[in-house]
Amino acid sequence: MQKKKVCVIGLGYIGLPTAALLANRNYLVHGVDVQKDVVDTINKGKVHIVEPALDTFVRSAVFSGNLTAHTKPAKSDIFIIAVPTPVSANTEPDISYVISATKSIAPYLEDGNIIILESTSPIGTTEDICKILKKNNVNVDNLHIAYSPERVLPGQTMRELVENDRVVGGITEIAAKKVKEFYKTFVKGDVLTTNSRTAEMSKLTENSFRDVNIAFANELSIICDKFQIDVWELIKMANRHPRVNILRPGSGVGGHCIATMGKNL
Repeated sequence: MQKKKVCVIGLGYIGLPTAALLANRNYLVHGVDVQKDVVDTINKGKVHIVEPALDTFVRSAVFSGNLTAHTKPAKSDIFIIAVPTPVSANTEPDISYVISATKSIAPYLEDGNIIILESTSPIGTTEDICKILKKNNVNVDNLHIAYSPERVLPGQTMRELVENDRVVGGITEIAAKKVKEFYKTFVKGDVLTTNSRTAEMSKLTENSFRDVNIAFANELSIICDKFQIDVWELIKMANRHPRVNILRPGSGVGGHCIATMGKNL
């Protein structure tokens, strides 16, 4: 049986672990990144980012021949867009990388292909992908386009890519079904299907919930310091309430999602 080919656009904190995982699950993975030094590093079986176990996955994937990195896309069965969506200078979401990635794959698309956006994105971005492809003379009616946000914790990425539940929001119900079938080949958690806007909102809601709760814990720590109260003892006691679960105070939000979410809502 011929291996299915997956083209992963963006070989950063989500794209590279996903590409390496898929390659180790016997997919033929064509990784794409605009930075040539990143491409060269990966093709040597090495990594340019720090993530536990990622180096082992990449080395195995590259030496098996299932993972190669390039600066341009190629014809594939499945396309995964995992590029950055930073916040602009005026604190607005910047989806320029998503737009560029979409344009870059347009010449390589064929009927029946699956396109998945995984980047944290404002509501309507998946629909924008359809519009961009149409402007580039692509017949989207025969493509399966969906949004499926990543939900991993840095430091636990390789495990959580497999174990966590996934949300898949399809432009059509058939697209959601097709993408679910793909994820179930390597995801042990549940794969829940919905429409693209609900999936996009789900990611933003999850990030916002975490952001608010982290901020609450940190503000609580500041108040306790002012009144000479042991915040750790306070939280321990408050969390004995059956419906209270205060987080531990820390340095604030971090990682590649929450800290750069900006005004995606």
